[in-house]
Amino acid sequence: MSVIRSAFIFFFLSISYLLSAQENTKINLDSANTWEYNKDFKQDVQRIIGHVKFTHDSANLYCDSAYMNDAQNSVLAFGNVRIRISDTLNMYGDSAKYNGNTKIARIYSNVRLIDNQTILTSDTVIYDRNTRIARYDYWGKIVNDKNILVSEHGYYYTDLKEFFFKNKVLLINPDYTMHSDTLMYQTVTETAYFYGPSNIVSKNKQDSIYCQNGWYDTRNDIARFCEKSKIYHEDQYLTGDSIYYERANGFGQAFQHAMLKDSTQNVMLTGNYGELQRRKGVAYMTDSAMVIMVDQEDSLFMHSDTVRATFDTAQNIKNVFCFFKVKFFRDDMQGKADSLVYHALDSAMTMYHDPVIWSGKNQLTADSITLTLLNGQPDSMKLYNSAFIISLDDSNKYNQIKGRNIFSKFRNREMYKVNVLGNAETIYYVREEDRSLIGINKAVASDMLIFLDKNAIKTITYIDRPQATMYPEKDMSPYDLKLKNFIWLDDQRPASKEDIFIW
Repeated sequence: MSVIRSAFIFFFLSISYLLSAQENTKINLDSANTWEYNKDFKQDVQRIIGHVKFTHDSANLYCDSAYMNDAQNSVLAFGNVRIRISDTLNMYGDSAKYNGNTKIARIYSNVRLIDNQTILTSDTVIYDRNTRIARYDYWGKIVNDKNILVSEHGYYYTDLKEFFFKNKVLLINPDYTMHSDTLMYQTVTETAYFYGPSNIVSKNKQDSIYCQNGWYDTRNDIARFCEKSKIYHEDQYLTGDSIYYERANGFGQAFQHAMLKDSTQNVMLTGNYGELQRRKGVAYMTDSAMVIMVDQEDSLFMHSDTVRATFDTAQNIKNVFCFFKVKFFRDDMQGKADSLVYHALDSAMTMYHDPVIWSGKNQLTADSITLTLLNGQPDSMKLYNSAFIISLDDSNKYNQIKGRNIFSKFRNREMYKVNVLGNAETIYYVREEDRSLIGINKAVASDMLIFLDKNAIKTITYIDRPQATMYPEKDMSPYDLKLKNFIWLDDQRPASKEDIFIW
């Protein structure tokens, strides 16, 4: 059946071709100043001079002089050549060859193709009236409204009003320039379609865009980019598998593997959906949203249901808000809270609603916690209201520090100094150097100053009305070994950056 069908199609196409060949019409000479025939010319060739006009079907050819070959049904035209294809489509050049059988025109030197508001210029243009496609093979320029396009090779589909450009494509607009490997341009909508590596750079060079596929509506400054697309704005860039972007108001949407990076603050926002509102100075990330605070030694990875960032006037990240089910991980510190705010100006993040931070052997909890970084490293931490620090001493044994507020300092990524302010309490296991237990120190005071070494308590200084007692372990009941509101949350501690997505 497929063989018969193929044979039928071939037969039909052959008949169609023969019929079309039979329908070829002769080129008619409408007017001229003089007509000459000289036997020195090639046989069947006539010379036409002065205000020459030919007609072929609905097309007209005008020139200063021409050679007309009746046998080949062709014209070789010279001087002020104009070929009128339709009311809107005209071609101009210094010379031209036109074949009435193939309906192909070749226009040479100072060529212009004008179609409504679009002008194509090149050294040589070939136009096929059958397909209604014009092409140039060695550099051409298109002017359409405010856009200028230049390329090494190009095709113009006159029916569709579309240009297809190949090799070293350049689009120049008053506000930006585009460089592309392959580009299609729609003259009616003034939309450019990219089919290869492409760059768009704004006039002031503050904005630049890279993509390998997509479209750009130059009239409305609206675009959709795909395949490794990135939008750069000064020290910030947005990327994703695909991006929708409104350049005039700085509104962008990124889909799948979205990322917004601020190289000044060394902060990255990632997710599977991102939204940027540059004019409002706001960005969002959802769907596996994550904040990455980049550090060469130890980056911090933080996840929450939604991440929202605000920007300063220089378009650098000012604040980052993480809402609901926040977890973060870095090698030397981990944390968990219901919500969190990061202030870039002082590199401080504040955790709210049941926050907990793990640092080495220490677990820190309070009503709210503020962690301040210095050069990407933990510098200080403040625990407000119901502050509690617990560290695992030995199996099922816990050193504990409790107070109204606790302020701690870090050195070389480790907590080394703790100030307990108000209602200070401790339970501390005192040991010999060989780790044998001396006793259990239980103390209360108004305030305490504690120094640690390698995350273990080194000295405790009790300030204002101290009461301290050393107890043998046998004299302490399990109830006495834990301060009020003790809770050990190590099972919720993320062991890797992948665990931040597990609540």
